[in-house]
Amino acid sequence: MVFYINILIFKGRISNREALGVCMDVADLMDRGFKHLEKLNVKYADLRYQEYTYELVLAEDRHLREYSMITRRGIGVRIFNNGSWGFSSINILRSEELLKAIDRAYSITKSFPSNKDIAERKVFREKIDASYKKDPFEISPEEKTKIVLEANKQSIINGSIKSAVTRLGIQKDKRIVMSTDGVFIEVSSYLVGLSHLSVAAEGAVRERVFDQRSMVAGWEFIEGSDWGSFTRELSELALKAVKAPMPRAGRHTVVSDPDLIGLILHEAFGHASEGDLVSSGTSILKNKLGEQIASEHVSIVDDGLVEGGYFVPYDDEGNKKKRTVIVERGILRGYLTHMSSAKELGIEISGNGRAQDFENIPIVRQTNLYMLPSDYTFEELIEDVKEGYYLLGRGAGGGQVDTSAGTFTFAVGPSYEIRNGEISGLVRSTVVSGFILETLKGVEAVGKDLKIETSVFGGCGKDGQLVRVGHGGPHVKIRSMIIGGESK
Repeated sequence: MVFYINILIFKGRISNREALGVCMDVADLMDRGFKHLEKLNVKYADLRYQEYTYELVLAEDRHLREYSMITRRGIGVRIFNNGSWGFSSINILRSEELLKAIDRAYSITKSFPSNKDIAERKVFREKIDASYKKDPFEISPEEKTKIVLEANKQSIINGSIKSAVTRLGIQKDKRIVMSTDGVFIEVSSYLVGLSHLSVAAEGAVRERVFDQRSMVAGWEFIEGSDWGSFTRELSELALKAVKAPMPRAGRHTVVSDPDLIGLILHEAFGHASEGDLVSSGTSILKNKLGEQIASEHVSIVDDGLVEGGYFVPYDDEGNKKKRTVIVERGILRGYLTHMSSAKELGIEISGNGRAQDFENIPIVRQTNLYMLPSDYTFEELIEDVKEGYYLLGRGAGGGQVDTSAGTFTFAVGPSYEIRNGEISGLVRSTVVSGFILETLKGVEAVGKDLKIETSVFGGCGKDGQLVRVGHGGPHVKIRSMIIGGESK
């Protein structure tokens, strides 16, 4: 079913039937829902319609293992009344089901009264679509399968590559947010990408190297890339890394690439800046606004519209996503907020109320969080490092973070030694750990480059919800970081 949306702007409340150019059953459904809400006389309510499609093609060791597609539609109902939220959702788009969901959400607000409130906000009405050239869902399954199988085949260089897994992911996400205070937002985007994992073996030693490339774009991104070279390079790196030594365990000066600094900032710092964690006291950043929490080289922002990142012009509450400056030259300037947390903290809504889908309630989430670049070249970053490491995010795995203590532990991919100001030998994958504020205060120089990326294969998890995000930054020199490895 295809939806065509044309927004009509009214001085008063938007007429659902006229503003929604979607098929009339959905338009009628939304109209009936709002008429029912008017009878309940609640303080605030919103309806969120979503249509989501995800296609996956997976090849392993020269064979096609999976070709799947899922499509989901539904409406989430959220009501704020008696100082509390009530939420319910439906995936059967019928009038009686929607009215029942509204009544359920309303009953929850009556059952759990509170003295909380929500922040006032500016009302927006807009339709916005991410740009693309070729609709990826109009490309034949044969062409998609051919690309994935060929890229997978090219990665199997020799018998030392014991496993090769290649995936193509395609997503379309359309969301409509309508509220009793007059918000009408419709956002639509495509997200496409290809990922690969190569596993190399040398005797009993194995090395896994994973990477992915995704873009908010259409099929033009896939057909315009050399995926055979991409997968071969990962296999070549795995073959070299499996023969490489482990890094020396201990504290070392490091230069982080954009992928790794983006991952560390997102997990160890970004979550700590989320307003709900701040207000609940589970963030190390609570009561630190205006304080110097990082070196003067560090500036960190969260931006919903940045090249390379995920497309979030509005959040799932219908708030415009502002370019939020969290850290400015080392000073903590702000937090990420939605309607509830902004009220609790007494600050503006930043547009970070995001939900995994129509079946979940919006909570405070990052969009694209990254460090701003400065003016150092890569050569200048490493020139005075006598002994240290150039740490790479490619091949990095998961980790652990404690936002209340500010600690982190992350896996990093195959990396390089730095000796006497020059890149030296390759070392195997390992882990890094530390205290995030100590690490940020130890930033001695920041590069002039900037790389931000997103992924169609995963995202950020919190409270059981997964959302697409972006992260990144420039190359960054850090005075000291704990690196796992061999003790010598």
